Amino acid sequence: MIPDLPVDEPIPLDRCGTWPASVHLFDQQSADAVLAALAAERPLLVRGETGAGKSQLARAAAQALGRLFVSTVVHSRSEAQDLQWEYDAVARLGEAQVLASVPSKLTLQERLNPRRFLIPGPLWWTFDWQSAQDQVNRYSLCKANPPTQPEGWQPERGSVLLIDEIDKAEADLPNSLLETLGNGAFPVPWLDAPVGLRKDVPPPLVVITTNEERELPPAFQRRCMVLRLELPKERDALVAWLVKRGEKHFGKDCAESVRVMVAEKLFEDRAKARDLGHHKPGQAEYLDILRALKNARGPDEAAQIELFKRIARFAFEKTGTADP
Repeated sequence: MIPDLPVDEPIPLDRCGTWPASVHLFDQQSADAVLAALAAERPLLVRGETGAGKSQLARAAAQALGRLFVSTVVHSRSEAQDLQWEYDAVARLGEAQVLASVPSKLTLQERLNPRRFLIPGPLWWTFDWQSAQDQVNRYSLCKANPPTQPEGWQPERGSVLLIDEIDKAEADLPNSLLETLGNGAFPVPWLDAPVGLRKDVPPPLVVITTNEERELPPAFQRRCMVLRLELPKERDALVAWLVKRGEKHFGKDCAESVRVMVAEKLFEDRAKARDLGHHKPGQAEYLDILRALKNARGPDEAAQIELFKRIARFAFEKTGTADP
């Protein structure tokens, strides 16, 4: 059985690796999309504008489900292999150069064994934690930090893999990724057998985000569950939506009047940015401003309002402005 995620209940997110502590609220649509992806054993493709909470959705799902969270960010040079394993050829060259000057009990063949320079990638950790851990501990000369494990976590509880900004990659990466996920395994040079899901380990929930900078291959989209995260378009709906999330993040540290004022200004600046064809501020900028007001002025409502008038443009106007 796959449990439902809590809806409209704040999920405190612990610090995880480089991810700071935060709070997440699932709405019914997002919770249902995660459930559908888990049940169908398909990736969840999350579309939407920047700052809508696409990446955090994966982290929140991992914490709510008690799963391991693994994340990677795609860039223009990323290849499918990078998600599986990496080979540090530079480190091997460096090892070869110091062979004569650094005594060792290992033979030449052992010191230059390619497996010593093999690093598990995100898919390896989520498919087979134990063999990835063995590779790092027993063989790898290159330092590789394993993902942060939740307290009490075991591989049988499963994992969530976030592949962020896949639209930055060339088209062959999404298609190769689906092949790997469909097969449930991938080959790794210098290993006797492919890396695949261990017995009693559930398939990972793979959450893939896109900012729509590049069209994704149709075959890839057809084999994903798709969720579009969009901010409400109407003024009152957007203000209420943001104010609710501001309250869950900051509570009494930001009074409701402050949260409403910031949300109304964000709505106005989103409209201006849309008309000018600029980046529209969203939930991320809203929370950034509230955090700045809380940290700079504490819970003093009047001081927060006065400061907001001075600093709003730095968060909401992404093209910059010379005048107050």
